[in-house]
Amino acid sequence: MKQYYLYILSSKTETLYIWITSNLIKRVSEHKNKTFDWFSKKYDCTKLVYYEVHTTINEAIRREKQLKKWKREWKINCINSSNPTWKDLYLEEFE
Repeated sequence: MKQYYLYILSSKTETLYIWITSNLIKRVSEHKNKTFDWFSKKYDCTKLVYYEVHTTINEAIRREKQLKKWKREWKINCINSSNPTWKDLYLEEFE
């Protein structure tokens, strides 16, 4: 069964980047290697601090839109609830 991921990357200054993908390991690796010339590259968002797994693309998109509308404080609380030290989950779980 295919899975979709909503993920949040952070920079050293805690700039947040929210997006979705069907291949979390590959996508975060691309951010870390600065393959993309996007917001994440400009603001050095390379640290995976939060992610969710969804079973449908529509579910992931709905959640992405929801989080992008949230106040910054709510996003930080969401991250803190599962990753209070803001460790890089990519390094902890996928490398």
